[in-house]
Order: sequence, then C-alpha cells, then structure tokens
Amino acid sequence: MKLSDFDFHLPEALIATRPAHPRSSARLLVAEGTAITDAHVYDLPDWLRPGDRLVLNDTKVIPARLSGLRHRSGAQGDTAARIEATLLEPRADGCWLALLKPLKKIRVGEEIVFSGDLSATLEAVEDGQAHLRFNLTGGDFDAALAEAGAMPLPPYIAAKRAADEQDKTDYQTVWARNLGAVAAPTASLHFDEPLLRRLAEIGVGFTYVTLHVGAGTFLPVKADDVTTHRMHAEWGQVSETAAAEIAATKAAGGRVIPVGTTALRLIETAARETGAIAPWEGETDIFIYPGFRFRVTDALMTNFHLPKSTLLMLVSALMGQQTIRRIYDHAVAGGYRFFSYGDASLLIPEPGGDAH
Repeated sequence: MKLSDFDFHLPEALIATRPAHPRSSARLLVAEGTAITDAHVYDLPDWLRPGDRLVLNDTKVIPARLSGLRHRSGAQGDTAARIEATLLEPRADGCWLALLKPLKKIRVGEEIVFSGDLSATLEAVEDGQAHLRFNLTGGDFDAALAEAGAMPLPPYIAAKRAADEQDKTDYQTVWARNLGAVAAPTASLHFDEPLLRRLAEIGVGFTYVTLHVGAGTFLPVKADDVTTHRMHAEWGQVSETAAAEIAATKAAGGRVIPVGTTALRLIETAARETGAIAPWEGETDIFIYPGFRFRVTDALMTNFHLPKSTLLMLVSALMGQQTIRRIYDHAVAGGYRFFSYGDASLLIPEPGGDAH
C-alpha cells in the first residue's frame, strides 16, 4: 500500500479559512454505499433514523498559541526577543511540552513573559520540543491562558491568516467541556443547538467520549509504505456510561455513528481487546487504513481530508479506496470546502461490504 495511492489534486481555492455561519448551513455530501447525494448539515435528520446514536468528542481546545518576550541583560545592555510558543501537552512533572520559534533565541533557564499574569521558564529542550514550566497552575493557569492565548489553527489556515477572537468561538464545539486538545474535532464544529434539538426529537441518541486531539494530527506521512507509519499517541476515555449506551444501541439494531475521526479512533480502540465496545482509558496510537476491521462503527460524519493523510486512509478503510476516490472527485468538482473549517460528509458503507 503506497502513499501515492492516497494522493489527489486539490485546488487551493477549496481550502476553507472561515467556517459556514450558521454552523449547520455547511454543505454535506452523503455517500450511501456507492450513491452520492448533495445536501446540507441541517438535512441530517433526513438521513438518520430513530435509534441511531451519534458519538461526540467532548474535548475542549485550549488557546495553545502564545506570543511573548525573552529579556536578557549583557554587555550590549538589555535586549529582548519575540518568542512564539505552541503548547503541545502537559507532562507528568508539571511542565508543558511546546514548540518554540525561534528556539535558538532562548536558553535553558530563561523566562518568557506572555502577559502581565503569565510567564514560563525553559527547563529543557528534547527532540526539538521545549519543556516549559509556567508560573501558574490549575484554574489560575487556565484563566491566564484564555486571556493571553490564541486558538491553534491548523497550519494550512495559519499560513493564510492569523487566529483572532472569532476563532475562539468558531474553533470550539458547542458541547466542549474537557480541556486538553490542541486541535479541534472538526466534524463536530458543524453542529448547533437547533440541529441537536431536531435530532433528539426524531429519536437520535448522543454519547460523549473524550479524545484530546494533539498537534501530531497534522504531521505528514513520510513512509512510502504506509503500513510502516507510526501514529502519534493521544489520551482518550470511554466511560462506563458511554460504553453501555453504545452497546445498547448495537444490541437494539441501531447504528453507531461517530462524529469525526477522533471519536471513531477512540471507540475502535476501546473495542480492540474483546471485539466489542468496553470502558477504556489511556493513550491510543491506533492507525486505521484499508484492511482494518471495524468493530463498532456503522457510519461516519467527517470533513474532507488532506491528500496522503492518515485520515484519508481511515475513510478509505471504511468505504473502500475506489469509492473514496469517487467521493473526493465529486467533492472537488462540486466545489466543496475542505479541511478543518470546510464542509462535511456522511459516509455510510454497504452493510457487510468488503471495506467493512
């Protein structure tokens, strides 16, 4: 299985830099087996049925981009350097792993001041990643970060424009509650309260799970033989309640439909040991590519993904590579908007099909 098998031409004009407003007005490509229908996210109640269950990732994105100053006194007097930090994840020792730019402008032991309330000391550098110890912890840290930080927009958006205050709303789901992600579960960004109410009214259930999406989600695949690629690990949890709700849906003949690849990867991780959904907590590095056997997932709602990405491999595993190629050809020709702030797809594979 070669990396080139998952390549396609994407016109740059189709990369969305702002989401649709209202959220549910985004377009929705519905692929049911080999049939493709053009719709909108607000049409979801037409495609879901009573007894179906949406699995939603309730992680909350932290404003992980920080800009600060490093001050230094020396023979040349007082100098300052601008340091940009992107927080990656907290460490067990209380430090945060972070990317610093420019890393060469700061030494171990020096302080970066991000605001009147928030600063951090560089304790170590390992594999190009900084270990930052902040002056605040707990709720005080969260409050200061919310004030000083900006949303960590994906590289392909950040290259076109800087994050702003609107992104603090746009790049967060309406049900976000567990702080810890440095990237949003973007398929979930299409839901608003009116749509959730309409789905509940027709008998669709909702189950919440948590997967803290890491910056590694944007790392490119470099291996030509994709089966040798190693995924980054991300922390997740499927509670006893969530596992019971999903199991009950399966037993009653309803469909389990994760919203987003993060929710899908998590519930499939939780089913790996026994073949059925079970409570689970830990770090998952599950890599889903064609040939994978899905234990829990019956369909998937997701955005349109980067060429040669692990997420494109995941949807190819669910629907089949040729079917995904037709879906993406249709999306490009039809002017669908791609990536994090783009449009959505509802992928419903043939029951018992080869891809499943």
